[in-house]
Amino acid sequence: MSFNKVILVGNVGKDPDIRRFENNIKAAFSLATSETYTPRGGEKVTQTEWHNIVAWRRLAELAENYIRKGSQILVEGKLRYRSYDDRDGNKRYIVEVEADVIQLLGRRPDSQNQQGQGYQNNSQGYQNGGQQGYNPPPSNSSTSTEENSGEDLSTPDAADDLPF
Repeated sequence: MSFNKVILVGNVGKDPDIRRFENNIKAAFSLATSETYTPRGGEKVTQTEWHNIVAWRRLAELAENYIRKGSQILVEGKLRYRSYDDRDGNKRYIVEVEADVIQLLGRRPDSQNQQGQGYQNNSQGYQNGGQQGYNPPPSNSSTSTEENSGEDLSTPDAADDLPF
């Protein structure tokens, strides 16, 4: 058995780059994750890692409409490795996280409350542009504490699926 799963929580480094194709849409952006530690006898050190995130279909639409530089998000996805030849003919390698789930956390820099909204692009939510599982955030900025609990409520009637 093999498994390819990545879960990242961080801040968006730049507004998403949106590309439209004949039957598809792609969003690409960077995500920063930081780790702070104190070496023996030293001052605190913060190490920041930058990740390339790629989202397709409805997740790309989410990125286009709601994700901006500085947004705090959770991304679940899988690692993808690819290579290409640059303009000088040199082989370049890139590692990307192909998003299956994106969840908006905290507040956007423009103070609109989008906390706890989850979007999926996998078998439990979106699959090849299907309609199941996409619940856009409410248009007003007042949301109940139930919506802000951080739970992924991306499937319709998620509470009805509870086993108890």
